[in-house]
Amino acid sequence: MSDAFRVFVGALPEVCPSDARRMVLTADAGGRCEVFTWDAASRSARQVTDRPEGTVHHAVDADAYVWWFDEDADGRGRWWFEPFDGGWRLPGLPGAPAGSPRGLAVTADGTVAAALAPRHGGTSLLVGRRGRTPREVLRTAGQARLGGITPEGDLLAVATVSDGDASVVVVAASGRVLATLPGPDGLGDGSDDHEEPDAREDHEEPDARTGPGGRFWCRGFSPRPGRRELLLVHELRDGYELATWTAHRGLATHSWCRFDTEITASWYPDTDEVLVRQERHGRSLLHRVSLRDRTRRVVPTPAGTLLDAAARPGGGLHYLWTDTAHPPVLRSTDEIALPAPGPLPHVPGHHTELWTPTPHGRVHTLLSLPGEAANGDGPGAGRIADGAAPPTVFLVHGGPADHDRDAYDATVHSLVASGYAVARVNYRGSTGYGPRWRRAFGTDVGHAQVDDLAAVRADLVRRGLADDRATALWGVSWGAYLVLLALGARPRTWQAGIAVKPVADWVSAHRLTTPALRALDVRWFGGTPEEVPDRYSRSSPLTFAAQVRAPLLLVGAERDVKCPPEQIRSYAAALTAAGVAHEELWLDTGHDGYDGAAHVAVLRRSLTFLHSRLPPPVADAPSRPPARSGGPRSR
Repeated sequence: MSDAFRVFVGALPEVCPSDARRMVLTADAGGRCEVFTWDAASRSARQVTDRPEGTVHHAVDADAYVWWFDEDADGRGRWWFEPFDGGWRLPGLPGAPAGSPRGLAVTADGTVAAALAPRHGGTSLLVGRRGRTPREVLRTAGQARLGGITPEGDLLAVATVSDGDASVVVVAASGRVLATLPGPDGLGDGSDDHEEPDAREDHEEPDARTGPGGRFWCRGFSPRPGRRELLLVHELRDGYELATWTAHRGLATHSWCRFDTEITASWYPDTDEVLVRQERHGRSLLHRVSLRDRTRRVVPTPAGTLLDAAARPGGGLHYLWTDTAHPPVLRSTDEIALPAPGPLPHVPGHHTELWTPTPHGRVHTLLSLPGEAANGDGPGAGRIADGAAPPTVFLVHGGPADHDRDAYDATVHSLVASGYAVARVNYRGSTGYGPRWRRAFGTDVGHAQVDDLAAVRADLVRRGLADDRATALWGVSWGAYLVLLALGARPRTWQAGIAVKPVADWVSAHRLTTPALRALDVRWFGGTPEEVPDRYSRSSPLTFAAQVRAPLLLVGAERDVKCPPEQIRSYAAALTAAGVAHEELWLDTGHDGYDGAAHVAVLRRSLTFLHSRLPPPVADAPSRPPARSGGPRSR
């Protein structure tokens, strides 16, 4: 195999702790996501996995054993490992029950910690030796994720959620709980001054705790032997700051180092410094922070989005960079060779941005136009050069704890190449704009976001950048839910809709989905469907199904446990009963797929649907086949 890789999942290669030239990554393998090794010394690659539905979860330990998770169609399975150069493969935790992966860590001496979510619910934290039967050291009733392990293997950090209450727990390898962070009073013994934040709603995966001192996200133990220092991110009312915990000092919040928008952080491998990646207004910034010296500086990187970034031994930096016009590429600041991308496609169009004023604040939109925009008084302010606005597709991001980025997206590429304009709106509730924007959600779930989408549409029409007679919505998962709600709640606004794996009936979805998502529903709505039925009804697309006027393409997945097929079928039946024109496409996959063929099938069907339902694009923008799968939206 050559050294050309096509990025499938937006993450850096995992680096062997004892040899930075040995790496493990996921990449495209005939349209599927599979695990590969990469030897930077010889610039050679080897495909490790070859599974019908693809493989995504992987790791490499200090002895250069490659780990991967062999999961079934429901996302449950077991960890396996094999030598870096190939050979025999063995179960990593023989005797452990099958479950969904919730984190894996392997120390230099071969101690393994793994969190697994079994079929019956809850999470089991297992500790053992590589290739030997592990012991269970902690079991949670709710969802949990392994947050880190010390180099000595004696302390573990776990982020848990049980009955809607989240916490970061530090536990000894024996199973003894040493600390629950930030503690009953919200502060540790060594905390700096802080300000009182509101609670932040969380996405499905548990990463944080809400308490008097705000939410805390677990970012792992220092990799330096003997340090036993846990890194966390602390949410405030108007921003974020770093925090650390040690058994000796307790919890310390570093209030001198604050950020106004969402951050993630990781340790430098051979110093006490921290690399902070900040998501701000659809783009990324990197900061190098010394907690000891109280210094912080911006690390220069090209404008755009960093899908992942990591510090390497000796001060080197590896990152995965992209912007809307360029597919993701791996970059490094040291001498270690990273896998090169395959031939990169030309991304057509003019890519810009605009801000739409609303009573609730300015809404940021990333806008891609076919051809070139005319001169105007600001980014995106000019009309289309030939005076005719193209049909516009609003790609609605999922999450909702997510945002659209200045990053390559195969769907954007395909649409712009076919003559459509594309608007990606970071509505209220999106990340990347600070806690207040993220919390601007309320119990009237979905309607604030629909209002923001409509406000941006009106702004684009006013600016001459969109045709009032030719606007469509296209979303996946939570984004698909907003598509259905918008088509029903504002039936005269949109001319077409595409909803891929949506929540279509909140009550049925709540009953059939995963425990973690049921807990999330309760937090959003303030109760169960039995406790607050009016709220669920008000936000359910099923309530508005008979009001839909725009033609609709519904895409469901037969094995979807997050947005179950039954509730999509009940919505489709309601459309049929009301005489609403719609088409259906069913995939034999789960909610998350690692096989690009399904993404390409949806792209092709959706482009055909749009071509038949909207006025044709401008004549000088011929229709083109869909771009290859890859980029953020194809996951």
